[in-house]
Amino acid sequence: MTDAHMGEIVALITVFCWTATALAFEAAGRRVGSLAVNVIRIGMALVFITAFCAIWRGPALWLPFDASPHALLWLSLSGFVGFALGDLFYFRALVTLGSRMATLIMLTLAPPLAALFGMLWLDEHLTLLQWGGMAATIVGVAFVVSERRNGENGVSISGVGIIFGVLGALGQAGGAVLGKLARADIDAVGATQIRVIAGVAGLFLVATVIGWWPKVIAAFRDRIAVAQMTGGALFGPFLGVLLFQVAIWMTDVGVVQTIAALVPIVIIPIAVYAKKEKVTLRAVLGSVIAVGGVALLFTS
Repeated sequence: MTDAHMGEIVALITVFCWTATALAFEAAGRRVGSLAVNVIRIGMALVFITAFCAIWRGPALWLPFDASPHALLWLSLSGFVGFALGDLFYFRALVTLGSRMATLIMLTLAPPLAALFGMLWLDEHLTLLQWGGMAATIVGVAFVVSERRNGENGVSISGVGIIFGVLGALGQAGGAVLGKLARADIDAVGATQIRVIAGVAGLFLVATVIGWWPKVIAAFRDRIAVAQMTGGALFGPFLGVLLFQVAIWMTDVGVVQTIAALVPIVIIPIAVYAKKEKVTLRAVLGSVIAVGGVALLFTS
């Protein structure tokens, strides 16, 4: 493995971080609700990243005082689009469509959208082999995630829900590309902090307008949920987003977004071992296809 693939390696590490945070937030969401988790997790992430900045960048830069106006603009837009708008629409899609269809739309649309935005805004161009690897990974993930699951058959597929899912994918892909536009002006740690600050501001504004705060405050009374959200915030909006930012600065955003779509695949063995869930042949085949697609990304 050469240094040329360090971006892909960092993206894979990001997948494991996001797998841990997905499991933690799933457990917390069942206790206090996904909307409260969505707001609290980003606030906790801001505390983590600010403390890390004070250590890594020094006490004088505990906030990104060294960021240029150019970096502040693009990273703030990235955080708002990715964290506030993208997550808001994604969570609405979860409610409207159910987790199976909402996740399917998110994971299959975000990688090609990120690649398209990268071509239009960043002059990034993928090789034919990379496009093939991306297609294989998306097909594999879709094959697994689109499998029918008990408990979701009663959710109707509405046009509004599909729009929410598409907007969520647009937010995730757009946030990734906007974050890369500031690459030359600040380091990845400071960039992540700016994105998180913008995400906090956006979600707190939305929480105020929609009236989430009573649910958010009530969630702090559940100690188990707070512990789960703390762990999830550590591995997700803090470490996961930091590593994701590093990865997109090292390689094409479409490639990174595709690798990040492996999260539900990585969860499968955990579900089998810890939750005693049954895995079908469809899930195994989809996993093999997805992993093969990632392998193609590494060989190009």
